[in-house]
Amino acid sequence: MEISKRLLSPKHRKVHPIDESKLGFGDTFTDHMFKMDYFDGKWQNPRIEPYEPLQLSPAAMVLHYSQTIFEGLKCYRHPDGRLALFRPRDNFDRFNLSAARMAIPQTDAGFLLEALKELLKVDGSWTPSFSGSSLYIRPTIIATESHLGVRPSREYLLFIILCPVGPYYPEGFAPIKIYVESSFSRSAPGGLGAIKAGASYATSLLATEMAAQKNFTQLLWLDACEHRYVEEVGSMNMYFVIDNKIVTSKLTGTILPGITRSSVITVARESGLEVEERLIDIDEIIFAYRNGALTEAFGSGTAAVISPVGLLSYQGEEFTVANGQIGPITQKLYDELVGIQYGLKPDTRGWVDYL
Repeated sequence: MEISKRLLSPKHRKVHPIDESKLGFGDTFTDHMFKMDYFDGKWQNPRIEPYEPLQLSPAAMVLHYSQTIFEGLKCYRHPDGRLALFRPRDNFDRFNLSAARMAIPQTDAGFLLEALKELLKVDGSWTPSFSGSSLYIRPTIIATESHLGVRPSREYLLFIILCPVGPYYPEGFAPIKIYVESSFSRSAPGGLGAIKAGASYATSLLATEMAAQKNFTQLLWLDACEHRYVEEVGSMNMYFVIDNKIVTSKLTGTILPGITRSSVITVARESGLEVEERLIDIDEIIFAYRNGALTEAFGSGTAAVISPVGLLSYQGEEFTVANGQIGPITQKLYDELVGIQYGLKPDTRGWVDYL
């Protein structure tokens, strides 16, 4: 399909460049967006247009039955000025897995990657170069058919928006405080935990807000059946270093198969570190802490990359990990991944896709 373009004239574009040192996360957007429609049984009308509000019927099915999915990936500016995407094809492949689970028509992942590159040709200059910053990319699909019967929509809008961002957590690469949630549940077996559906994030908002009011950065979810087994943090997969071994929860269908997670495991194993993917009982973590075997904890995700965890709170007791500092394994993995993403280390695995 040919991608049409309707671009803003220079005088109508936003003031640019922005002050990169003051970038937050998720509030500033570039001048243009990519759109594509689904109707009459096929995806069609791919186009790049000015970033603008969407027009939806009050009966649009996304507003009633939450039939929507999204992805998150980043574009980085390398020291030589080139723009680079990190494992973008994996994001669009996962986008299709989410679509299948939500009864949304799948897309051509290769075409979407090319469409993204076309959008970046238009607005790629927004990619910041300030340390820790990047251009966040949010592909999304929403159900747009005007209909109130409970069934999958027959019409959809796919769009991609771009957002220059600083670090996801205001503290940057610094230890964060995690609250272990043992009452609410994020996902259940057979549910939406393994995909990026809007509904699976909505279920986390109340408990996360309650944790924030207690001055915790994020919360760690336990399984929905027994509230016993570690699953993931709201925006990250979770890891513990026990007896010099990295332990992370295995993918059981309730945990998002993070692309950064896959990268962490690959880098760790190729560096000679032992990684176990298995069920992790929260009581095992507390026992390991008490006997000195738990030496580090960290999370990983597209938004934060890697975040060291300096404190865990569980059932009214607080556990300071690694003396509240960044552990050597966490630092090593962070340096390697961020180095590849920002072009400071060689990409020997074919993860970087240049524009």
